[in-house]
Amino acid sequence: MNSSAIIILSESSTAIARQIQTVLPEATVYGLVDRTQSADIFYTHFGDTVRDLFAQGTPIIGICAAGILIRTLAPLLSDKRAEPPAIAVAEDGSAVVPLLGGLTGANELAKAIAQALQTQAAITATGQLRFNIVLEAPPSDYRLANPEHAKSFTSDLIAGATVRLVGEAPWLSQSNLPFSPKGTHLIEVTKRDVAGSATHLVYHPVAVQGRLAIVGTGPGSAQWMSPEVKGILQAATDLVGYKTYLDLVGDLAQGKQRHESDNRVELDRARLALALATEGKSVVVVSSGDPGIFAMAAAVFEVIDRDANPAWTDLDIHVAPGISAMQAAAAAVGAPLGHDFCAISLSDILKPWDAIEKRIAAAAAADFAIAFYNPVSTQRTWQLDAAKEILLKWRSPTTPVVIARNLGRPGQSVRVINLGDLTADRADMRTVLIIGSSQTRTVQRSDGTVWVYTPRRHQL
Repeated sequence: MNSSAIIILSESSTAIARQIQTVLPEATVYGLVDRTQSADIFYTHFGDTVRDLFAQGTPIIGICAAGILIRTLAPLLSDKRAEPPAIAVAEDGSAVVPLLGGLTGANELAKAIAQALQTQAAITATGQLRFNIVLEAPPSDYRLANPEHAKSFTSDLIAGATVRLVGEAPWLSQSNLPFSPKGTHLIEVTKRDVAGSATHLVYHPVAVQGRLAIVGTGPGSAQWMSPEVKGILQAATDLVGYKTYLDLVGDLAQGKQRHESDNRVELDRARLALALATEGKSVVVVSSGDPGIFAMAAAVFEVIDRDANPAWTDLDIHVAPGISAMQAAAAAVGAPLGHDFCAISLSDILKPWDAIEKRIAAAAAADFAIAFYNPVSTQRTWQLDAAKEILLKWRSPTTPVVIARNLGRPGQSVRVINLGDLTADRADMRTVLIIGSSQTRTVQRSDGTVWVYTPRRHQL
């Protein structure tokens, strides 16, 4: 599970948030823009931020009224076994109320927070109150094989049943369960594949492994990096990536172990990240743009698939999206991707050129707007000209083309030209191109520049 997010709505709550951080040092304080000054990360919309964090499995600690959190998160509630903790803390620190995530550690988290604030957690779970334990929520190094029976099992114990223990379960020694050598019910801890029942709970010990996140920083500017990605980077112990991309992280890399590598060794980089995670570290693989678009997310899963290392399939792996280069390029000039579009890499390192030719021709014939990634490199200068020739079979020479280079970085430039004027010397590996469809239009501006957009309604 991700590190906790402490959500505050005003600067007056900062002291309570920092007090909570004394027991949760990896937690990140999220402060509302214009109403807070000393948070770790700032947000604009409370509801959107809280829902996004919760959807990504981040425990939520809201220093606010319980009702605000309940109404905000209600649309997302579906599986109580999977939802992360959500805890409301009074603005003066006098009350700590676990609202959600009783099966994922909310009660324990609430107790830790309450201890730091020198108050009591308002625990309402019957099993927790009676037995000081929630049988559906064992420690992370154990797994309940038949969680569907835990509720009725607990109800039986509350009604007077007794329980017998087979195997070692250290966390149960601190509970108030009614243990008896002749117990009517059974808790068994074993590595064997045993079928449980309503009177027989089965727990399996599991190896404790690290976490691996694959994040996208956006095209380059810190303003395009999502709060989720910032939180993940802050909680990491190790950062893995191409040096240029690690440098984009800026101050968020402080105190982390950097593992730099060349941009052409993606699979080796993925193996290193997976190996570090199996050592128990919190690892982040850093990509620019979006990690799932021509980037490292696919490389990590490819290595897992190829190498078939059983330890890797047990890892907690999370992909955190980022703003892609084509999105940033489109936004810089208007809305050229306003209708159907596709993305094609012109690099023939991982796929043959004849396959690229067929895809360009198919996309052009289908009248998609097309984003070209990796259009030109120092050793690949002819592919863009070849792509242009294919496009001109289906597109007018006056078709708008967006040329965006170094987006979000020093030296950024965004130009709009006609397809007929496109040449290889206008692009490099830091460039993304957007080729308009037959429907794409330009709007002349008073300063001499143009907006580019593709209408939502396709005209025949």
